[in-house]
Amino acid sequence: MRRRTAGAWALAVLILCAPAWAEPGFGVADDGGKYSDDGGAAFFSRLLGLGMTENRITVLWHADRPATIVERGFLDRSLPQAAVRGVRVVFHVHPARATGIASRPGATEQFARFVGLLARRYPLVRDYIVGNEPNQPRFWRPQFDREGRGVSAAAYAALLSRSYDTLKAVDPTINVIGLGLSSRGNDSPWARSNVSTSPVRFLRDLGRAYRSSGRSVPLMDELAFHPYPSSDGDSYQRGHPWPRAGVPNLARVKQAVWDAFGGTAQPTFEEGLRLRVDEIGWQVGVVPTAQAAYHGRESVAVTSEADQARNYAGLIERLGCDPSVSGVYLLGLTDDPDLERFQSGLLRADGSARPAYAAVRKAIRAVRSACPRPISWRHTERVLGARASFGRLRVAKPMAQTYWSFHLTAAEDASYRAAVVRVPLRHPLSLARPAAKPAVLVARGSLKARWRPLVRFPARRLAPGRYVYAVELRAAMNPARTRVFVSRPFSVGTP
Repeated sequence: MRRRTAGAWALAVLILCAPAWAEPGFGVADDGGKYSDDGGAAFFSRLLGLGMTENRITVLWHADRPATIVERGFLDRSLPQAAVRGVRVVFHVHPARATGIASRPGATEQFARFVGLLARRYPLVRDYIVGNEPNQPRFWRPQFDREGRGVSAAAYAALLSRSYDTLKAVDPTINVIGLGLSSRGNDSPWARSNVSTSPVRFLRDLGRAYRSSGRSVPLMDELAFHPYPSSDGDSYQRGHPWPRAGVPNLARVKQAVWDAFGGTAQPTFEEGLRLRVDEIGWQVGVVPTAQAAYHGRESVAVTSEADQARNYAGLIERLGCDPSVSGVYLLGLTDDPDLERFQSGLLRADGSARPAYAAVRKAIRAVRSACPRPISWRHTERVLGARASFGRLRVAKPMAQTYWSFHLTAAEDASYRAAVVRVPLRHPLSLARPAAKPAVLVARGSLKARWRPLVRFPARRLAPGRYVYAVELRAAMNPARTRVFVSRPFSVGTP
């Protein structure tokens, strides 16, 4: 990846002139208003009482009826109710079936025409989230081909680019939001279940598809992300291991975008791209006083109402202080009464308010009055969390051969090239290149995130003299990001 020169100066000016903090929009991901008999009048009023002004509404595209707005009657009835109350509606448009795009020739073009149809019929809607968790098999299949190669990102890139172009042709000011990316993914094409792609690797593949397409305009104006916790019992402060990402790991997502798109026409987070947390929630156990409003059996481990309130309040404070975040949507306003589905609402199924209702309202007011801890971020050109621990020589018996070794670790997957080098050298950076002389021992390999493997060189006796260990790491997601380590000189025998 080439570094920018004149462009870097322009970027610096933009950063310096930009406001330190911009208030995000707060809302819910909930279709309750759309389906209400009153068109959502009570729903939107309750939303405003929370201090929320945005509502993400799902609009499904059906491959067997590609030019039909199936829920047009509900949309025609509810959108005026939202508009009159000043609630901003965000359309979340995605295929009704996970195989809807792959199983039908011409489906990508048909989907793009569908979002254009929506934009012309509903000109007051200015925000479109295109797709939903395309890194998850529940919403997009296939994830991998028969050889185990990831294919979902390239297919989704085609869908997003055609939708972007169609929406901008209708109105250039429409805000096109990409992905709705899941926080999870196992990157295992042969897994027994949930064959999925992690967010970091999906973004890498998306960037590859974008670059290979030769596209000279952006894919998206914003990136939507679903940073759900690993379990409902986890705090919002507990993240995911790399290459997944949760609320505390948003820098990981931003870095992945920079790795994927830096130097292209697609802006990164340092060039104006913003992040919309358009779906997140903690499922809660049903209190006895509201039990009659629910049916079925709970299928997951849930958290308490008190913990839900603390998580939502902390989440709003944290994300509300990140200038790259454009919106935060909780899932949803009111519980689904079916316990097999989601119970993460601010209101119970009987309409009574959970403690989270007051906590969210208070947190939104607090963030709007003053941001206590502004968050800043800059990309890195180094391997994340790289460390080298140079040890002493090791002797393996009974071979009586000397093994030379040291430990490596990093916060992400990486490759390495290591050497034992006789000193002095003319240029210290050449130490990290095993082909450079006078390297006497060489080792190459790969490094898994958070592992601490032993880098071991072939058994060999070294001639008396002074030596150093040297290693160069390269990030697996972007080999242009490197890190070099060189040990202090050590002596073997009598120099």
